[in-house]
Amino acid sequence: MSLVNGGAASSTLVHNAAWFYRVRTMNPQIHGAVSSSNKPLSLKTQQHPLSDSKSVSGSETRVCTPNKRLKQEPLEPLPGKQLCGLPDIEDFAYKKNIASPSSIFAGRSPETSITAVTSVKTVGNPPDNWVEVLEGIRQMRSSEDAPVDSMGCDKAGSFLPPTERRFAVLLGALLSSQTKDQVNNAAIHRLHQNGLLTPEAVDKADESTIRELIYPVGFYTRKATYMKKIARICLVKYNGDIPNSLDDLLSLPGIGPKMAHLILHIAWNDVQGICVDTHVHRICNRLGWVSRPGTKQKTTSPEETRVALQQWLPKEEWVAINPLLVGFGQMICTPLRPRCEACTITKLCPAAFKETSSPSSKLKTSNRRSKEL
Repeated sequence: MSLVNGGAASSTLVHNAAWFYRVRTMNPQIHGAVSSSNKPLSLKTQQHPLSDSKSVSGSETRVCTPNKRLKQEPLEPLPGKQLCGLPDIEDFAYKKNIASPSSIFAGRSPETSITAVTSVKTVGNPPDNWVEVLEGIRQMRSSEDAPVDSMGCDKAGSFLPPTERRFAVLLGALLSSQTKDQVNNAAIHRLHQNGLLTPEAVDKADESTIRELIYPVGFYTRKATYMKKIARICLVKYNGDIPNSLDDLLSLPGIGPKMAHLILHIAWNDVQGICVDTHVHRICNRLGWVSRPGTKQKTTSPEETRVALQQWLPKEEWVAINPLLVGFGQMICTPLRPRCEACTITKLCPAAFKETSSPSSKLKTSNRRSKEL
């Protein structure tokens, strides 16, 4: 019985094997497609799953079986790591780093920070009552008794020929950083007395001599080095004159945006932006004229103030606004203990009478008065 059953089983196996062999030899393409269904299709036979089969080389039709795709799980970050997305397009924009006050010793002045090329169009909404505020400041400044009126950078070398005067203006702007107008004006006067207001003379002079003449301007040692470098650049690249473009001025050692715009105003009568120093920066924030983009917070640097102010201030005011607010800041709206009692626009100023003396100064004043009594 077992032999009969064994024979029948053997006969069935032989029959199935013969049938499979005939199918394989009759249509090897089908066999290949079935047997390789778990392998990637070749580039010649691969088709999109939603596309129809296409005829290849005459009437021959290739049958493509789509691969079974494995379910892909989301990637998990490695322990202690975070997946970073693609950087924003702004990350590739050209920007100069904002320098700290100590960075002047690294070769550039604190103002050397620029965020974008200045646009001459005003697109923002002006603050309320700005015309009335500006007119009030003009009336308070009508006497022109502030240091900037007689000793500002625009007065440097006013008696010299045009080319020499431009270089004097450049030196005056360079020395003005972290320096009062009175000190800066005296340094320019000493340079003139010693014949050092031309690039040729500065290039030949000893750096130690320049240091002695410009002392006590802020960072006078570093600025003497800058003067020598600037003089050499003016001689080699500009035939003894100074650059006449914003980018070229900013490429000079120690020259930042505030200085560059001021030099363009005075030397070349070219208005591309507002000259914003610490006085303009402080007063515009006190008046509520500027704020950080998309917020109501104060701007944090003169360069931010410049960009914000240019969004709405008419261009015809760009040159006058600097000496106007600088003198106002020197005489009335001072950095510490502003003289709000002498100001005529306090009703329109959000910061009026809010920046008072420190408790220690009040204590000293009260003690002094008690002794006098």
